[in-house]
Amino acid sequence: MAILITGANVWDGISETVTPRQVLVGDGRIQRIGDSLEAPPEAQLIDLSGHTLTPGFMDCHVHVTVHPPFGPGAAADSSVAKALKSLPVLRALLMNGFTTVRDLACADVDYPTIDLRDAVAAGIVVGPRMLVAPHMISARGGHGDFSGMVADEYQGPSRALELAAADGCDEIRTRVRQEIRAGADWIKFAATGGFASPSDDPGQATYSQEEMDVLVATATDLGVPVTPHSYGDEGIRRAVRAGVRSIEHGNLASAETLRMMEDAGVFLVPTQYAILSGARRDEDDPMWAAMPEYARRKAQKYRNALLDAAERVAASNVRIAFGTDAGMFPHHENWREFPTMVSTGITPLRALQAATSVAAELLGLDDLGVIAEGKVADLIAMPGNPLADIEVTGQVDFVMKDGVIYRSPDSGVVVSP
Repeated sequence: MAILITGANVWDGISETVTPRQVLVGDGRIQRIGDSLEAPPEAQLIDLSGHTLTPGFMDCHVHVTVHPPFGPGAAADSSVAKALKSLPVLRALLMNGFTTVRDLACADVDYPTIDLRDAVAAGIVVGPRMLVAPHMISARGGHGDFSGMVADEYQGPSRALELAAADGCDEIRTRVRQEIRAGADWIKFAATGGFASPSDDPGQATYSQEEMDVLVATATDLGVPVTPHSYGDEGIRRAVRAGVRSIEHGNLASAETLRMMEDAGVFLVPTQYAILSGARRDEDDPMWAAMPEYARRKAQKYRNALLDAAERVAASNVRIAFGTDAGMFPHHENWREFPTMVSTGITPLRALQAATSVAAELLGLDDLGVIAEGKVADLIAMPGNPLADIEVTGQVDFVMKDGVIYRSPDSGVVVSP
């Protein structure tokens, strides 16, 4: 059945303004856009007066099988249990208006995000379309190595602890090929330490230039793009030299390193809500006391540097793609990345493009990210104008993916799980 959307102001994913338009959808694609379209016989009419219609949002950095609060109970869940707990997560992300997500690593011994991706594509599960990097390849002692949290007597050969660990060029090649054999859309690796891991530092590179070169070259030979977890300058620089497509986080990057990324055409996925919501808290905030000692020490060490670096990103011309690190915080809050980006000096237009046309370019999804005739009908709407008030991105009440309506202002959620 054709669907004619009327009454909305349309933002196409690129332009600086919104324009009143009608949009005709059929066979999962945008058939026509115009001022006054004639509805085909038996077409469904959707009146979105007072709304802005935009392309479906894309979150380029989520972890759908990671569920706060973190603790021994969550870590003990099987891969199946984690996947089952991800079903409402996928639904919540879609209802937030995110019709596409890139999942950048689970902490499971198997490949549950691959199965979830395929289940969504097959229509078995309701959720955004997914692109997946199954695990984060990491040096031992790096951000993906959590064996430091396990007592010595349990640190023998363990598939759970060793699945993504790789040291040296030969082992790195093997890990990359294993991920791709399992069906990876992307390869992710840890170029620097992180805040949540026990035995590293966010500012320090954890792979040599040679190791990164081999990792990226192995994936490139097999046609799979690569992105690293990376905070500090040296790790980012090595990754850019190696040929990665995007940098995840990058929250300690200097102005010089951002220019290096600009020149190389490397995208930045800054995950600012996850990073800055903590860094902006006062030193006597109870959050600090609740953190593990090693995480608190690192967060406080880099707190001011994180705040300063956010302003450098806004002042740069690096290509920003929207990503949130959802899973490190409740997934349904992922829309808050929009106002956080704007609070650092990024314009609403740039933030919205980051989640639509720029994200589609990063992910290589040419049929998505814009409202144009012939494109896939991933369309969402919200009351008000997000270019004037970025907070309305948290009020999405119309969601269409592949021409199927999942949520509408009149009837609420219209597709059951």
